[in-house]
Amino acid sequence: MNAEAMKKVANDTQKHDDIIGATRGLNYDEKCLFDYPAADESGVDLPSLQNIKLRTGHKAREHVGLPQVKEPEVLRHFVRLSTKNYSIDSGIFPLGSCTMKHNPRLNEKAARFAGFAHIHPLQPQSTVQGALAVMHELQNMLAELTGLPGVCLTPAAGAHGELAGLMTIKRAHELKGNGHKKIVLIPDSAHGTNPATAVMCGYEVRNIPTKETGRLTLAAFKEALGDGKDVAGMMVTNPNTCGLFEREIVEIADLLHKAGGYFYCDGANFNALVGKIRPADFGVDVMHINLHKTFSTPHGGGGPGSGPICVTEELAPYMPSPVVIKENDESYRLEEDGERETSLGRLKGFQGQFGMHVRALTYILSHGADGLRQIAEDAVLNANYVLSQLKNDYHVPFEGPCMHECLLTDKLQKDSGVTTLDIAKTLVEYGIHPMTVYFPLVVQGAMLIEPTETESRESIDRLIAVLKQAAADSKAGYSEKLQKNPVSAPRRRLDEVKAAREPKLRWKPN
Repeated sequence: MNAEAMKKVANDTQKHDDIIGATRGLNYDEKCLFDYPAADESGVDLPSLQNIKLRTGHKAREHVGLPQVKEPEVLRHFVRLSTKNYSIDSGIFPLGSCTMKHNPRLNEKAARFAGFAHIHPLQPQSTVQGALAVMHELQNMLAELTGLPGVCLTPAAGAHGELAGLMTIKRAHELKGNGHKKIVLIPDSAHGTNPATAVMCGYEVRNIPTKETGRLTLAAFKEALGDGKDVAGMMVTNPNTCGLFEREIVEIADLLHKAGGYFYCDGANFNALVGKIRPADFGVDVMHINLHKTFSTPHGGGGPGSGPICVTEELAPYMPSPVVIKENDESYRLEEDGERETSLGRLKGFQGQFGMHVRALTYILSHGADGLRQIAEDAVLNANYVLSQLKNDYHVPFEGPCMHECLLTDKLQKDSGVTTLDIAKTLVEYGIHPMTVYFPLVVQGAMLIEPTETESRESIDRLIAVLKQAAADSKAGYSEKLQKNPVSAPRRRLDEVKAAREPKLRWKPN
């Protein structure tokens, strides 16, 4: 075969390979929609516009640049993309401080009832009495579970609930003539949204150090409190972001209340307490609850969050509106704007994420009091099982058992050149979503693992086995292997420094 013929074969082979693509089995190498060759016909046949003057005053574009792909290919494209998403329906999702657990399909069925899924927020209230009854019942359930009688379902997510809670505190201080109270006390291990929320509300943040024990101590709190005259409140997550219960929280709350401050509890970790203890019993005045965590409604890529707040009877007059009110004739209505003069007002259009309210109430009713208590017990049991199995393979920064999540670090692997990131990428190689990494910030190389109560012994054991293998490979000197992971995933590691410095923010044709 002469050189020209060989070149033609090579070119034909290249074209052949380009057509076949890199897909093997069901591991789709899916192109960007813009990279598809333009179809000769559009899926929609519309008449050309005649004598139309653009309102922008510009000339009409001859080439818009949108992809022109036939309907079946569009459908297949997005379905194939959907198979690349890792979700709780794909496997274990051990994100610490995030509580990614199974969403029972019973919840989904209830949320899709026509009387819930097909209503409109502007309908007359007389036509949505069932929906209002659901919201009222959920208010009562959350009040019972927290011991905090004032409940507003409006906030759209956890951070929005934080904002609502702290604005409630601020409103109370302002109407009571305590405008001089400008300080909010926050542990250094807190979720980053806590100090951000405080600053958004016009407060100054004073940190409480927790590095030595992973917990608040009475001594550290007293030092941060000072005489308390300028302290409006504190924001504490309990159990905290190190997966530990705050043992001295009752004494700390008492001191705060004596100084005229309010205790805001971040409810991100309520899954460890639900049905076991009411936050009001350890001094909480205001608390948001992540319905999408504790009560299993979808979150992340799976659906909107929901962050209702629960408050004490003292603070109920100041919380946002509206709430659902049950009248003497057994009918339900939404509180009218301005009806509660001391309220801080509306924080959101309409009444919150109603579909999440249906799912959460379904979850609560299907479990009952004993079932909710078992949720907390099993979540704590599973986390301690993970900790007991890995404590000899990884460094455990704080002594004793954990609550619903366990905290490890890469300290034992550092000498081999293996980092938390390498361990997380190794989990990806084995088809497992990594745990939360490098958080909380007070612990170097942190790996925060929350198995939740919905995982089976088998799925937790596989997570443990992969983590043990990673630790063993690091100890045996196979660091390079870990540093290259994942090697079997559709995409390899990014050059993260380059991605941060030279991000590609828009698609450009080749």
